[in-house]
Amino acid sequence: MYRDWQEEKAREISKKQEEIENKIEVADALAVKLLQRFNYSVSTMKTTSQHFSEVHTLQVELGDLKGRLTEVLSNCDSLCKRIAAEGPEPLRSSIKPFTVAAANSTANQSVEPTNQSSISIEDKLE
Repeated sequence: MYRDWQEEKAREISKKQEEIENKIEVADALAVKLLQRFNYSVSTMKTTSQHFSEVHTLQVELGDLKGRLTEVLSNCDSLCKRIAAEGPEPLRSSIKPFTVAAANSTANQSVEPTNQSSISIEDKLE
């Protein structure tokens, strides 16, 4: 009888030990999965940080390009005004200076050309 009790206890201990081993395996697998996700998050944050550091450079370049565009538009407007004032008659009637129209809903300005296409101007030059 003692032997039966001892074997039963050994089976219970063995069963509990197996359950504990299974739980350890599950916890181990979850830890590996969590570590993989953590490493992916770290990698993503590093990439995002690099992209953010490039934004300032792009903003500076965009500011430079906006300045150049403003200068080109100003030069074009001056040229159109000069042609309208001093140019040959066929060109005077076809050229109007650029106008800057304020946007209705925003404070941004947009440039809208009011002169005719360059093809008609080139045709008149020939």
